[in-house]
Amino acid sequence: MITKTGYTVPKSLIDTAREQVSLDSFRQTLNTPTGNFFYDPWNIKEEYKGSVWENILNTLPYTVGEARIIVLNQTDSYSSHSDIDDRWHLNINSKCGYLIDLDNEQMFKLETDYTWYYMDASLRHTAVNFGNRPRVQLVARKLLTRSNRQDLVSIEITSKIPDLEDARYEFDNSISAFLNAANKENAINNFTYTDAIVTMDIAPEYIDRLIALATNNFGVKIND
Repeated sequence: MITKTGYTVPKSLIDTAREQVSLDSFRQTLNTPTGNFFYDPWNIKEEYKGSVWENILNTLPYTVGEARIIVLNQTDSYSSHSDIDDRWHLNINSKCGYLIDLDNEQMFKLETDYTWYYMDASLRHTAVNFGNRPRVQLVARKLLTRSNRQDLVSIEITSKIPDLEDARYEFDNSISAFLNAANKENAINNFTYTDAIVTMDIAPEYIDRLIALATNNFGVKIND
C-alpha cells in the first residue's frame, strides 16, 4: 500500500516543522487550487510562502494537488475508505502510528525517517494512533490524469442515501477504488464532486461494472 521513495527531507526541516505545527486543528491545508480541484496544480498559500512547509513540499519533485498537515490524536483512527487519487505521505511525528491496508489485512508502521512515501489509495485503508502523543503527517494528493480517449461517456452518480456522511462512506468503500483504477487506466476525465453528486466522463466498457457497484446505494445516469 505504501512504497518508500528516494525523496528525502533534511532532518533540520522536520525538526522545525515539528516545533511549529499546530495540534489544535485536525487538518491544515497549505495550498490553494489554481483551477480544477483534482486535475490542476495547487499553489502555496501566501501565509506559507517561504515557510518550513513550503521548503518541505519542494523536496517532492512533482506538481501536487492539495497538501495538508494532518494531526491524528492518540487513540484516534479514520473510518475505512478508498480514494480516487493516490497520495504522498511524509511523517513529521509518530510514536506508534500505523496505516492499515484493510483489503490485505496489513499494517505499516509510520516512523520519522525523513523520507516521502507513495501511497496506493485504491486499497481500503485506515490510520490509527496507538501512541501517547499526536501523530503528524504531511499528505499531498497526486493529481488525476486526463484521459485522451475520444469515446468517453458523460455520467452522473447520485446517492439514494439521505445522510451525506453515510453516502460519502458508502461511496468511498464501494466505488472509489474502482475509479482510482479507471484513472490509472486512462479511462476517465472531468471527475467532479459537488453536493453529493459525482459527474465524470468514463470509457463505455466501464459503465456496467460501475452500475453493478452502485446499485444498492447510488443511481447512475448516462447523459445524452
